[in-house]
Amino acid sequence: MSFFKFFSKHHSNDSSEDQKEIKQLAAGSTAKNEPQHPTSIKLSENIKYLLKNLNHSSDVKVRVLKDGQSALIYLESLVDQEKIQRTIFAPIEDNDTNSILGLPSGKKTTNLEETIPALLSGQVVYLENGTTTAIQFNATAHYSRSPDEPTNEKVLRGSHEGFVENLTVNVNLLRKRIEHRDLTFKYFKIGKKMNTNVAIAYMDGLADPKIIKMLEKRIKAITSEAIMSPGYIEEFIEDNPGSPFPQMLNTERPDKAVGNVMDGRILLLAEGSPTVLILPATFFMFYQSPDDYNMRWYTGTFVRLIRLASFLIAIGLPAFYIAIVSFHFEVLPDDLVMPVKSSINEIAYPPILEALVMVVIIELIREAGIRLPSPVGQTIGIVGGLVIGDAVVRAGLISNVMVIVIALTAIASFVVPSNEMSTTLRLLTFPIILAAGTLGFVGIVFALLFIFIHLTRLESFGVPYFAPIAPLQLKDLKDTFVRLPLFMMKTRPKDARPLQKGAMGESREWKKSEQSKKS
Repeated sequence: MSFFKFFSKHHSNDSSEDQKEIKQLAAGSTAKNEPQHPTSIKLSENIKYLLKNLNHSSDVKVRVLKDGQSALIYLESLVDQEKIQRTIFAPIEDNDTNSILGLPSGKKTTNLEETIPALLSGQVVYLENGTTTAIQFNATAHYSRSPDEPTNEKVLRGSHEGFVENLTVNVNLLRKRIEHRDLTFKYFKIGKKMNTNVAIAYMDGLADPKIIKMLEKRIKAITSEAIMSPGYIEEFIEDNPGSPFPQMLNTERPDKAVGNVMDGRILLLAEGSPTVLILPATFFMFYQSPDDYNMRWYTGTFVRLIRLASFLIAIGLPAFYIAIVSFHFEVLPDDLVMPVKSSINEIAYPPILEALVMVVIIELIREAGIRLPSPVGQTIGIVGGLVIGDAVVRAGLISNVMVIVIALTAIASFVVPSNEMSTTLRLLTFPIILAAGTLGFVGIVFALLFIFIHLTRLESFGVPYFAPIAPLQLKDLKDTFVRLPLFMMKTRPKDARPLQKGAMGESREWKKSEQSKKS
């Protein structure tokens, strides 16, 4: 008998310890330093405490049940009233009781402070007189738009789904595309007053753990009261906030996000925003598009080369023209000297002033087109450009060649798939124009040298921003200036710091077998 007593005693101890461990695991990442306020046996005291801490807000509703011994508390602006009726009141009425026995299962707590964030997230709290247990029920109302194609990232060929403002939906879009156990999500709450839900996503065993820890550390260090979008987070966690170049790639396309996750990169998602940040990012990632991989490889290469050429056109064409007409007229062919000279002879202002005025006008037209309603904005853009362009030339304020140069510059800046990089190019136009207007070609050379030195020194989460050019990685050039066939891209890019380098095996083995059969 003593053996059985000993066995049963140790078995019960093991099971109790196991239950404790299970509860701890189920609790997950609950904050250890969470404020404590034990629930009172008196229902009235619990209700007073919650109303006081919620500042007696008008949308806080307290529904006392028939016997007056129990009550439901919730924020009517966040809950689904039909869901409350169906899952809470209907079971109570069916059981003909107003006690806890008539309610469905929910999360129980004896800490009243824990119920406050639950209420603010759209849950219903049940309190009963004579007990210190509060029960939380999920009754959140979800108002989210369908995952339609992003308006700022048009799709030529591929998925037309896009991220939305609901974090759960965005996680679902990623899970549907990567049905693998290694896809990992970690959730954080940032913002002292807003408590914005933020998630990072990565492939465990593929993404670099050092970068993951670095990102987590920077997110936890954010002490701002309000975080409303990934754009806010970006400024807090990027390596060099003083740089004009974006150090994280943003997208609203799930296929683009998934492609980068499979390369070993990390995603940063936030509740309330359809924008997803991809990190670490490099300069050449901003000139890549998922459409490049959905078309013939030589077509994708051609389009990518045009995009990269647009970088030099967008920042250098106005400066190049100013340097020629102001300092280096001799580089023009003889047939072009007279037309260019005749176009600028009647202009009273120097070319540098012409260029600055025209660039500012283009920016005004662009900004007006964005802020106005879509039909009106398109009209303003077309009519404003034609009318103003023709008027300033006829008035002799701007030369016709300068209008052509600035128009080409504006078009080149819009070729970039990333809006942030496009904005950066337009900003860089101004200092390069000033350099060309003061020192000619020498000024352009110094300005470009400064930009490229900055690019080579810049980092994104410890990864060189100008990789694979600096440092030079020849194997990664297969998907930089050109886009080689996918079956030739057998390794992941090194700049993503993946733990597994191989991406594809021998994908065209069937070709070798067919050739061997023919021979």
